[in-house]
Amino acid sequence: MPTLSERLRPSDLTEFVGQRHLFEDKGLINLLLKRRKPFSLIFWGPPGTGKTTLAYLLGKEFQCEFYAVSAVDTTLKELKEILKQTEKLKNLGKRSILFIDEIHRFNKAQQAFLLPYVEREDIYLFGATTENPSFEVIPPLLSRVKVLRFNPLTEEELLHLLNRALKDPYRGYGKEEIQVEEGVLEAISRASEGDARFALNTLEILVESALAQGQKRLSLQDLSESLLSKPLLYDKSGEEHYNLISAFHKSLRGSDPDAAIYWMVRMLKAGEDPLYIARRILICAAEDVGLADPMALTIALSAFQAYEVLGSPEGEIALAMAALYVALAPKSNSAYQALKAAEEEIERSGYQPVPLHLRNPVTTFMAKMGYGKGYKYPHNYEGAFVLEDYLPPKLKNKRFYFPKPHGKEKLFRESYFNLWKGFKSLDE
Repeated sequence: MPTLSERLRPSDLTEFVGQRHLFEDKGLINLLLKRRKPFSLIFWGPPGTGKTTLAYLLGKEFQCEFYAVSAVDTTLKELKEILKQTEKLKNLGKRSILFIDEIHRFNKAQQAFLLPYVEREDIYLFGATTENPSFEVIPPLLSRVKVLRFNPLTEEELLHLLNRALKDPYRGYGKEEIQVEEGVLEAISRASEGDARFALNTLEILVESALAQGQKRLSLQDLSESLLSKPLLYDKSGEEHYNLISAFHKSLRGSDPDAAIYWMVRMLKAGEDPLYIARRILICAAEDVGLADPMALTIALSAFQAYEVLGSPEGEIALAMAALYVALAPKSNSAYQALKAAEEEIERSGYQPVPLHLRNPVTTFMAKMGYGKGYKYPHNYEGAFVLEDYLPPKLKNKRFYFPKPHGKEKLFRESYFNLWKGFKSLDE
């Protein structure tokens, strides 16, 4: 017997729930319906938001021959067979839709194979994916389709579906007259996080379990933590991986320790490699804290090494310490900016020769050539400092380092200005 979520699939667009932005006056689905002709589409969004359902409904609405395959187990040979059929149908004046579930699973060659068929409109390609198409779909194919962005369903939309399931006498449990304690459906809706399939599957388990025990009432006591536990949306190679690590790094940079810990734990719970997180803390310590607190880099490195020794779960405490320290530390990107400025200067002016007085005369011949001549040894001078030209002549007094006036770097800044005042242009 089909699952409840399968039985409740809408029979037409009037029953479809969610994605109202696609059906508004300027929404893409509304525009397609007005022109009464399909277009190749990518259905992109999280699980349980109606991607497959809407694809089928559009095929029905446009009266197209509908071919559905999964990229997980469909071979190129099978695709060729389908496309031969669609070419024949096109010659007979019939339109065909090829729906590919999880299209991001197709490799570049398989995607490229579809290009001429999409270009000639031998088929209208409908591809469903949970991954960002800009990462997973080749640019030539992406330029020939429109992308429909699917959002998680709201709690109100999920409640509507759950009530429909309980009241529908043919596809749901309407004939059973199930009584539901206040708060049960709301709890399911909240736990589902916008996933209609998860919500309906949870309701189905509850109802079937109650019926098996001769009961027709659902109570809050029937809800267990495991029943409402939804796997975290995460793919180590997909968009959510980059979204979470980006949020984590920006929270560290933005000095928000609470957000930093939240995003770090989100990644750990989802199965991210803890050492990948540790490396990101190291990067932030060097790039964003820098000389404002040089200890941040040492602490981040210590946390990395501590995790290697301790493993989970104790090693995660070291990661938390490092993340909090880096988030709370004063910030300076002067080291990062100095590095980039020097790289840009070398690209612009090329490889300038090392001044003779800075060269080491390791042979008598080199000494005769003037290597090291006139070099001033700083330790022979008061304060172990002497004004000297250390850059090539063409870059005389060129500045790459601009210290920040806070944290530990405030002291470095004062020292730098005191030493080089009158020799370098110290305008900020």
